[in-house]
Amino acid sequence: MRSITVMAATAGLASAVWAAFLPLPHTASWGHMFLSVVLHVTYNFLLVLAYRHGDLGVSYPVARGSSPMLVAAGAAVVAGEQLDAFTLLGIALVCGGILGLAREGREGGFTRGIVPAALAGATIAAYTVIDGLGSRASGNAWSYAAWLFIFNGLAMLPVWARGPVRLDSGSMRSAAGGVVSLAAYAIVIWAASISPMGQVSALRESSVVVAAVLGWLFLGEQLGSRRLVACLIVAAGAGCLGLRG
Repeated sequence: MRSITVMAATAGLASAVWAAFLPLPHTASWGHMFLSVVLHVTYNFLLVLAYRHGDLGVSYPVARGSSPMLVAAGAAVVAGEQLDAFTLLGIALVCGGILGLAREGREGGFTRGIVPAALAGATIAAYTVIDGLGSRASGNAWSYAAWLFIFNGLAMLPVWARGPVRLDSGSMRSAAGGVVSLAAYAIVIWAASISPMGQVSALRESSVVVAAVLGWLFLGEQLGSRRLVACLIVAAGAGCLGLRG
């Protein structure tokens, strides 16, 4: 949790500088922003819980793979977005492929980690839809993203009260990760302001495949035939979405 807090604080500080050069978001978007902050903090705690009781190879793909279909369903209900069959097929392939990347690790790792991971996936879907709506109401998606990260950083600061955070190499890596996460999710928010949210979410979560390949290349992690097929399924789904985009 401390690593996540360092990431959130760093992203918040960078966003404070960034926001100085942007207009304020429209008043209509602030309610979405505050609700999103609550959901982001909830997601952070659920993800830590999932990692604590389950394996990364299970928790992360389940959390990420379960969200795009939920985003598409939520966007259809609250924003009236209608996706054609080809796009829905692409989202389904991405979800199925990502879930296929989940592997059972240590004994009991799957069953103990699956519930918080699934709840984290539902939370991802909820804040993605909220941020899509908020960015559209803000008048400037980049401003919305900057202020969202500012408030998210502030919301995570109480974790610091549990003890000092050492400025070691781990903290520096977390800080760098915070800047990267700011850039990455700001692009997602901008994309969701101009494109169907389910489509954006599925393309975003296909990055899990990149993580799997990098783990194989640089960390010596296994990428067997089942996981390779899962990667190809995700690629096919992303291709479907790219053709529709």
